[in-house]
Amino acid sequence: MLKQLLRLLRRRPAVPTPTIFRVPDGKRLYAIGDIHGRSDLLDEILGTLTTDALASAERGESPTVVFLGDYVDRGPDSRGVLDRLCALRSGPIEWRFLEGNHEMAMRAFMADPVAHKDWLRLGGGTTLASYGIDGPPDPMTESWLLAAAAQLADRLPSSHRSFLDNLDLLLEWGDYAFVHAGIRPGVALHAQSRSDLLSIRAPFIKSHTWHGKRIVHGHTVVRAPVVTPLRIGIDTGAYFSGRLTCLLLKDTECAFFATCDDGYGVQWLEPSSKSADSIKMSRNLNNRS
Repeated sequence: MLKQLLRLLRRRPAVPTPTIFRVPDGKRLYAIGDIHGRSDLLDEILGTLTTDALASAERGESPTVVFLGDYVDRGPDSRGVLDRLCALRSGPIEWRFLEGNHEMAMRAFMADPVAHKDWLRLGGGTTLASYGIDGPPDPMTESWLLAAAAQLADRLPSSHRSFLDNLDLLLEWGDYAFVHAGIRPGVALHAQSRSDLLSIRAPFIKSHTWHGKRIVHGHTVVRAPVVTPLRIGIDTGAYFSGRLTCLLLKDTECAFFATCDDGYGVQWLEPSSKSADSIKMSRNLNNRS
C-alpha cells in the first residue's frame, strides 16, 4: 500500500494541450518546407510570399520568413537554391534559416568524405552535379570521394559556405517553435540534441505529449500539411511532387499556400488533421532521410 502511494505521489499530472495558439501581436510569420534543390518552385513561392509580406509591412506588421531546412540534394539545382537564399537580405522582411539533416550531411562529407559517403545515398550526387562535379563511379572508390570533396570545397562560393555554417537549429515566437525535423518528447526545448532536431521522426510524429510549444517542422513527407494541436508538418515532398508549401501564421490563425503540382503558379491548400498519411509516407519515402 505504501509503495502504491509513493508511486502516485511521484506521478506528475499531464500538462494540458492548449487549444488556441497565438503569435505575438503585429507579427506575421511564414514557414517554408523542404526545398531540396527545386529552385523553380522556390521562385514561385517567393513571388507570392514577398508580395504578401511587403503589403503586411506597409500595414505596420512585422513579417518574418522561416525556412525549415533541407535546401540541397535530390532536386536538380541545389546551387541555384543556395544562390537565391544567400541573396535574401533582411529589411521590411526578416529572413531566417534553419539547418536540415541534408545540410549537416553535406558539410560532414566535405570534412571527411570517406566516413560520410552516405550523403551520396541521400541525394548528394545531384548537389555535386549542380556544382559541375561528375557523379561517383561504380564501384565508388576512396580516391574519387576525396577528389569530389576537394572539388566541392573549391567550387562552393564563400557565400554558400558562410550560409551553411551559420544556420539556426530552433526558433521560437509566441506559442510556436520552428525546427527542421521535430523534437524529442519529454525533453525541454533548450535541452534538445542537434541530432534529434535535424533527424527525429517516429517518436515525435507519434507522440501525444504537449511539447511546451506547437512545433512547426518539415522532414517527414506528407501529401498535404498536417495540423494537430501539437505540431504542423509542411514537407510536401517538393522535389518529386512539385508542391512546395508555405505556412502563414497571424494572430491565432493559420493558412497554407503552395506551388501547383505542375510547378506553375501558387494555390491555397486545405490542411489535414490526421497524421496517418505522414506515418505511412515516412515508411515508404522517408526511410532514406
